[in-house]
Amino acid sequence: MKVLIVGDIVGSPGRETLKAFLEKKRSDYDFIIVNGENSAAGFGITGKIADQLLEWGCDVITGGNHIWDKKDFYEYLDKTDRVVRPANYPDEGTPGKGYTIVKDRNGNKVGVISIQGRVFMPPIDCPFKKVKEILEEVRKETRVIIVDFHAEATSEKIAMGWHLDGYVSAIYGTHTHIQTADERILPEGTGYITDVGMTGSTNGIIGMSINSVLPKFLNALPQRFEIAEGNERINAIEIEIDLETGECKNIERINKTLTQINFM
Repeated sequence: MKVLIVGDIVGSPGRETLKAFLEKKRSDYDFIIVNGENSAAGFGITGKIADQLLEWGCDVITGGNHIWDKKDFYEYLDKTDRVVRPANYPDEGTPGKGYTIVKDRNGNKVGVISIQGRVFMPPIDCPFKKVKEILEEVRKETRVIIVDFHAEATSEKIAMGWHLDGYVSAIYGTHTHIQTADERILPEGTGYITDVGMTGSTNGIIGMSINSVLPKFLNALPQRFEIAEGNERINAIEIEIDLETGECKNIERINKTLTQINFM
């Protein structure tokens, strides 16, 4: 099974870059996962955008701390099995669910889990314990399991990689919007990368315009962030998974500009 995993989509520049890539490469993959929590002008996601991403061929949309930015989306979360929010938010009163099992193009079941870190992030339930609880249920149905760990600290992400080695097919980091160059297969067969990166404009600061972000660093006052435009790029990984064992057999980074995509 060949899987495409796309890093945080930021606003319309990110969406259009993803669309262009999928128009060229969608048929190459059996399953596609994207992080969509910044797809609505950089903050949150809407039902309309979620439907759009699914129509383009995405199978599952993962989230993170910004999944809650659009309150109108809460109802959508409760109705869908294609969008998952971090599983380690409190169960009671929290919309949506933290994992799903969806079939790929060939009818093979794929488990997708969303987990959020706690270092430099909101204080929520332990991601290390929660993910192991979920795995007990998901492994009853499939060996192909992929985890989006939405976290700030590289150390926490690496720790989670070792925590899940041999239990999942792949674990990848999101949230920092900076693609790391440490993709590898861990000793027990789990594909790993600290952060997949960002899909959007690289003319700004992690997808937002320089003029709206830089003043906050200079004077520490609140700022209204705006989406950057130009020099769009897709950050992603593609992985190959053995369907019998659930092990990752190959992992490769994708880092292409919109211009490169258009000439593919």
